[in-house]
Amino acid sequence: MICPTCGHDNVPGSEECGHCSCDLTQLDRPTASNRVERSLMEDPVTVLQPREPLTLPATATVGEAMRTMLEKDVGALLIIDSAGKLRGIFSERDLLSKVAGIHTDYVGRPVSDFMTAEPETIGATDTLAFALHKMDLGGYRHLPLVHDGRPAGVISVRDIMRHITRLCRA
Repeated sequence: MICPTCGHDNVPGSEECGHCSCDLTQLDRPTASNRVERSLMEDPVTVLQPREPLTLPATATVGEAMRTMLEKDVGALLIIDSAGKLRGIFSERDLLSKVAGIHTDYVGRPVSDFMTAEPETIGATDTLAFALHKMDLGGYRHLPLVHDGRPAGVISVRDIMRHITRLCRA
């Protein structure tokens, strides 16, 4: 990394120039080179206009959750406690990996038995890149948006892909 002040060639990742002690940390920050990168790096997740969260109480049955998901055409439901706080998420993946082919008597069982408890969440000011990073690391397709521990929305990979597609068309 070349120091912009003195021209010294520093080891990549250096925080300051080994010759003049100039701060080099700003040189390592990524910069957006197009509209898509700028949106991912700067726009909050609220730019996606997250849909209202579909919630069920933890006492709801798996059968109720499945019917709700089919009727509303969604891939995940947020599971809340009696105070309205997020307790978990129940997704298609939970259904396939924790229920299907494993339990025969699942329809009447509480969704809390199979949900993903204490899921990763995002806040309204988190960037799209931050949300995508969480999704990538955890292998998630849905992330709850929370405010004061209560569900405020849900974003999905599909929402982000639609946003990127719109940016590419413009």
